Amino acid sequence: MKFSLTLVAVFVSGSAAFVPNTFSATARTDALRMTTPGYEIESESSGARRAFVQTTSAAAVVSVASASGLVTPPPAEAASSQLWSKVPLPFEDTLFDIDFDSPTHGYLVGARGAFAETNDGGKTWEARSFSNLDPEEEVTYRFQVLSFKDGEGWVLGKPTLLLHTKDSGKTWERIPLSPKLPGEPTAIVALGPSRAEMTTSSGAVYVTDNAGRNWKAQVKETIDATLNRISSSGVSGASYFTGSIINQVRDDLGAYLAVSSRGNFFLTWEPGQDFWIPHNRGTPRRIQNMGFVEGDIKKGLWMTLNGGKLFISSEEPDLTKDVFDFQEADIKTGGYGITDVAWRNPKEVWAVGGSNTMYVSFDGGKKFQFDKSGNAYPGNLYNVKFFPQYGNAGWALGSNGLLLRYTG
Repeated sequence: MKFSLTLVAVFVSGSAAFVPNTFSATARTDALRMTTPGYEIESESSGARRAFVQTTSAAAVVSVASASGLVTPPPAEAASSQLWSKVPLPFEDTLFDIDFDSPTHGYLVGARGAFAETNDGGKTWEARSFSNLDPEEEVTYRFQVLSFKDGEGWVLGKPTLLLHTKDSGKTWERIPLSPKLPGEPTAIVALGPSRAEMTTSSGAVYVTDNAGRNWKAQVKETIDATLNRISSSGVSGASYFTGSIINQVRDDLGAYLAVSSRGNFFLTWEPGQDFWIPHNRGTPRRIQNMGFVEGDIKKGLWMTLNGGKLFISSEEPDLTKDVFDFQEADIKTGGYGITDVAWRNPKEVWAVGGSNTMYVSFDGGKKFQFDKSGNAYPGNLYNVKFFPQYGNAGWALGSNGLLLRYTG
């Protein structure tokens, strides 16, 4: 059944302001609950309380690590570099996202209500809470997406929760979201004063120009409606599409990339298009994650596959084609899944994955070598991120509260 995306209006007149407080790691509880009047949040089932990992979807990247044979030892080749160092944190929860609004000031979010602030460029972090959160409540919030621009920031969490600040995080307000949204909110990007762009698990893209009071749809229909309408398109697996997408990634100019929940095809969308365009993966292996080369769709796409494979497309990909031209990178993972890839500059590329493995390329992604920075720590790395606007600072985020800072 075709689902038409229309304007979704939400109002914040009843939003309560949240003032972050400092608190010790020992005083921090595993359960937090918003107490905004008139907005109830149901308790999660025990199965839903597991750490939720996202690059744009947490469950997707967790599956990369768990399905790729993490019981095997690290790659046997000798480590040739150690360009990252561990940063101590006041908690040990899985980390999901990190962002800065200046070279020195930023925030870090994660599972079980993990929320920390830095004022020295990330060298030290202090745990934060909100004054009107009840620490005795059993509900656990998983803050999974964080985005700042010019002092204005957004935090997206689960159960569905959207927080907004206009003063670099000194105070926060909760933004109510309509229950009529198709799918669950999965990502949000700060675009400027009172402006943000939000996506959902059904492929809806919304923009607000008034700090979340109203949201305007940018896509005419959900992804499952599009695929049902063009079921004869020849896209492998489209007939089995369940309606959800994972690993939504946005490039610097607003183009999007998403992977089907089964990993059997991917989709692209650019501003001005009415619908998402599906594409075949061009390989029998399951897609684990995808992203943009240097954050720009015009510079190409990268794709990781089950079994620790990494492929990179040519520049200026033709988004109307069914299959893209991907070239396999020379990376020896020993079967470890690759969860994320990021370009520090046109030549230096980093890939992270299961068992905290790290790999670096100095030729633009053609050949990778092993980096031993995460060797001494248990768990998995899920996210690697660089900030060219702030001196190219780099961060790798993982389970067990692991935060690595680029020092190379």
